[in-house]
Amino acid sequence: MSLTGKQRRHLRALGHAMAPVAHIGKDGLSEPFVLAVSQALTDHELIKVKLLEAAALDRHEAAEDLATRTQSQVAQVLGNTILLYRRNDDDPVIELP
Repeated sequence: MSLTGKQRRHLRALGHAMAPVAHIGKDGLSEPFVLAVSQALTDHELIKVKLLEAAALDRHEAAEDLATRTQSQVAQVLGNTILLYRRNDDDPVIELP
């Protein structure tokens, strides 16, 4: 499922005031990090991930790789911040337009 422009705008509005729940550092997208992000997506549906300067990754490539590995959608890449969304089928919290 791909997000429409209207859905992305809605998610960006919801994520604006959020604090990052995970930070990509010098270890990059290690397996424990991906598992932690996946668990955070299960718990919250929408999360922010911060790409630190120590990470030797391109922000857009890191966002796409992380989204692929967590079966989520990239709602936004702004600066070094990635906004990810994955619907919780059991107990959805966010209602998309």
